[in-house]
Amino acid sequence: MSESFEIKLPQFEGPFDLLLFFIERDELDIHDIPIATITNDFLTYMHEMQSMDIELASEFILVAATLMRIKAKLLLPRYEKDEEGNEIDPRHDLVRQLLDYKQFKAAAEELRIMEDERFMRFHRGNLEKELAKFASTSDETYAGELNQLTLYRLIATFEKVMFRFDNTQNQVTHTVIQYAFSIDSQKEYISAKLGIKSQVNFIELFEECTNKLHAVFTFLALLDLIQSRTLLIFMGEGFNNFVISTPEAAPEVQAPTQEDAD
Repeated sequence: MSESFEIKLPQFEGPFDLLLFFIERDELDIHDIPIATITNDFLTYMHEMQSMDIELASEFILVAATLMRIKAKLLLPRYEKDEEGNEIDPRHDLVRQLLDYKQFKAAAEELRIMEDERFMRFHRGNLEKELAKFASTSDETYAGELNQLTLYRLIATFEKVMFRFDNTQNQVTHTVIQYAFSIDSQKEYISAKLGIKSQVNFIELFEECTNKLHAVFTFLALLDLIQSRTLLIFMGEGFNNFVISTPEAAPEVQAPTQEDAD
């Protein structure tokens, strides 16, 4: 009865591991593999394994056949083209598989290191005894919960706390701000301004405004005063030059006649 052996040497656990060794040894560009060189090295290694009476795994034979097929395609004068008319590199699939294998190999090495670190730790055998002792000295309301305390339940509770914290942070709050000015206060400001100077330019009323909201309150106060005819507004000289005036200082405006209305 013949037994089959899997090639798993200290250096090479598979055909892709062997290819990566050749690439790293000769400092080759994995995206531009010299197929002729890599194929010769691979076949030489396989012949050495056969001379040692080690049965070759099917994976090695498949990769060897793939390398020779790629080598044959590269020797052809015409290359295959894709739908856009670009030449297809026969090495593309092999390079992609090598990159994937290299990535998984690096991840496996990281997991192996984590496994070794975990094996260096010991499980606390007295944990249940300590929890029972602590529960007996605590409030009877929480004694049962402390006895059933596990890392999973602790993490689940912590997730609830974090979820509640996020909801609190993202909660929409409405803050009522008491501004230092109002429409009535701005009406007093405008009246005082006109008390000193019977006629002022429209822009002058807004020179002391500290922000946009302050200007809005001033404008609303001005409209209220004009509507109640406490103040009057008329066109001054120039373009869009409005003048605010007290009724006494306003220029006389002739009332429109019936003919003008017609």
